[in-house]
Amino acid sequence: MTVKECYAEMGANYDDVVSRLRTDERIAKFLGKILNDGSFELLKKSLDEKNLEEAFRAAHTLKGVCMNMSLTKLQASASKLTEALRGRTEYGEDIDPLFIAVRDDYEYTMSCIRKLPVA
Repeated sequence: MTVKECYAEMGANYDDVVSRLRTDERIAKFLGKILNDGSFELLKKSLDEKNLEEAFRAAHTLKGVCMNMSLTKLQASASKLTEALRGRTEYGEDIDPLFIAVRDDYEYTMSCIRKLPVA
């Protein structure tokens, strides 16, 4: 799978990321680093513990990583969760469906990245 095919499969914006990072090799290198980023695991742990402040920071970090790498679909779901958590002091019933969307998008995105030869 090429980097461009990977971006198409995961619903991401290849043209945007290549305009910044310039080469597929560089894009693949940074995508590989996302596989080891702990933001999603921290988000999951923080939500399990109902630590909304830490969950917000983790969701915000994940959103930022996605924006930098033009991972459009995952960025959109992470952004919705980030905004739902912003300034929250109590866990609400709206959080779980938003997290499930992030989890599903995250898992799919990571599975696509793992298909790259250098990831």
